[in-house]
Amino acid sequence: MSRARAFFGATSAIVAFGLVLQLALVLSRDSSEGAFAETPARIVNFFSFFTVQSNCLVAVTTGLLALNPDRRSTVFRVLRLDAVLCIAVTGVVFHLALASLQELTGWDALADFILHTLSPILAVLGWLLFGPRGQLSPRIVRLSIIAPVGWLAYALLYGSIATDRNGNDYYAYPFMNVQVHGYAVALLRCALVAALFLGLAFAALALDKRLPGPRRA
Repeated sequence: MSRARAFFGATSAIVAFGLVLQLALVLSRDSSEGAFAETPARIVNFFSFFTVQSNCLVAVTTGLLALNPDRRSTVFRVLRLDAVLCIAVTGVVFHLALASLQELTGWDALADFILHTLSPILAVLGWLLFGPRGQLSPRIVRLSIIAPVGWLAYALLYGSIATDRNGNDYYAYPFMNVQVHGYAVALLRCALVAALFLGLAFAALALDKRLPGPRRA
């Protein structure tokens, strides 16, 4: 097995473990803990987080690359770029704005470390080292913005219809809580996150043209 396939396979396995561990921890908590008491609501809420969706993309795309590094479809190229950039944004936003909001220990701390720190490092490092190169274009970059913008719209809609055990609208992240900040501030912050993603996408396009490695058109 090539170094690239081994790295992608290890990344996929580690991230998948982190996701399963985090979900198990969420489901194992007492019904009196957390924002939601019912198991279905907890599962929906779990998969509504940008962090979880980003890590799912990383686990799936690196797993596919481990099986076959020579994937060239437009859909895969978009998903690959989304995985790398979404998890990079996850790591940046978490460590700049969210990490100080919680203190975790034990398995919770391990799951948190995998999903917010180790996964971004492995995903970005894997792309820098192994690519695959030459699969980005302005069209791929434009298509890649659909997923994160779609998630932002979903998260705002979800927050307006999902209520926690106290009857409050539930937003995945404090910075987009419309009840607290109002729509103007929440939308501005969402726009800044989208701008960060778009900037990283075009930076990845420019960098991809300069990084060494085999290129697959």
